[in-house]
Amino acid sequence: MTSTLPATVDVAPHPPTVTADGPDRTAYDVITPASGRPSRWRRIVSFWPLGIYTTPLLILLVWQLTSALGLLPPAIAPAPTAVLAEAVYQNESGTLFTDIATSLERAGLGLALGLAVAIPTAVLAGLFRAGEMAFNGIYQIVNTIPLLAILPLMVVWFGIDELTKVLLISIGAAVPMYLNLFAAIRGVDNQFIEMARAAGASRLTVLRRVVFPGALPGFLVGLRFSLAYSVLGLVAAETVNAEEGIGHMILLSQTYMRHEGVFLGLAIYALFGLAADQIVRVLERTLLRWRNTRVQA
Repeated sequence: MTSTLPATVDVAPHPPTVTADGPDRTAYDVITPASGRPSRWRRIVSFWPLGIYTTPLLILLVWQLTSALGLLPPAIAPAPTAVLAEAVYQNESGTLFTDIATSLERAGLGLALGLAVAIPTAVLAGLFRAGEMAFNGIYQIVNTIPLLAILPLMVVWFGIDELTKVLLISIGAAVPMYLNLFAAIRGVDNQFIEMARAAGASRLTVLRRVVFPGALPGFLVGLRFSLAYSVLGLVAAETVNAEEGIGHMILLSQTYMRHEGVFLGLAIYALFGLAADQIVRVLERTLLRWRNTRVQA
C-alpha cells in the first residue's frame, strides 16, 4: 500500500556554499558573518579599552591641540592642562575635595528623598486607577516647570539653608523616576499576567514574578534620568547662598574672572554624569541578565 503522507521536508539551514571565491555569504551577511566568527571591526570594538570614554577623550585631545596651536584663545576656553593645573592648585589649598564632598552629600540626600517619594507613588499609580488620578496630574505639572522657576518660591518657603537645596534636587530626581516607572508598570504585557493567573498564581505572586520584573527595565531608565536630573538640580541649588560645593566654586571663579575654575566645576559635573551612567550600567548587567541587550557592530 502506497503511503499518502507527504515526504519530510528538511527545513534546517544549509551551510553556505563554498566556491572558488570563498563562501557564498548572500543569505547570511544580514544576520552574522558566514564564518561564524566576529568580524575584525567587532573584535576591535569588543576589546577597545576606552569604551564610552572614547569620544570625550577625543574632544579633550582636539581641545588641547587647538589651544596649543593658538586657535582657541584662553579667554574663550582655557586648555585642559590649565584646568588640570587649577584642580591641583585647589587640591593643595584644601578646598577641592571639600566642595566635591559637599555637592555629593547634597545630591545624595536629594536623590534619596526624591526616589523615596517617586517609587511608591509610581507603583500605586501604575497598579490602581485611583493612584493614577491622585498622583499623575501633579507629576505632569511639575514636569513642565523648570527648576530655576521653582527656586524663588523654595527660597521664600524654606529659606536659603540646606533644606531648600535638598528639596530642589529631590524634585528634579522624583519626576523622571515616577514617569518612567509608571509607564513601565502599565506597559507590562497583559498576556503574561493572564497566564500567571491561569496557572493559579496569587496577586502577590503575579506582582513579584511578573509585573515588577517586567517593569525593571523602565525603573532603571528612570534611575538613569533621576541621577542626571539630581546633578542638574544640584547646579541650580548651589546658586543659592552656597558657602561650599561645586556651584560655589564656579561662582567664586566667575567673580574673580578665573575661567579655569569655571571649567573645572563643569568638568566635575560632567564626571558626576559619567559616574551615574556607569552605576546604572552595572545595575543593568546585574539585574537584567535575562535580557539580551547586546548590540552587534
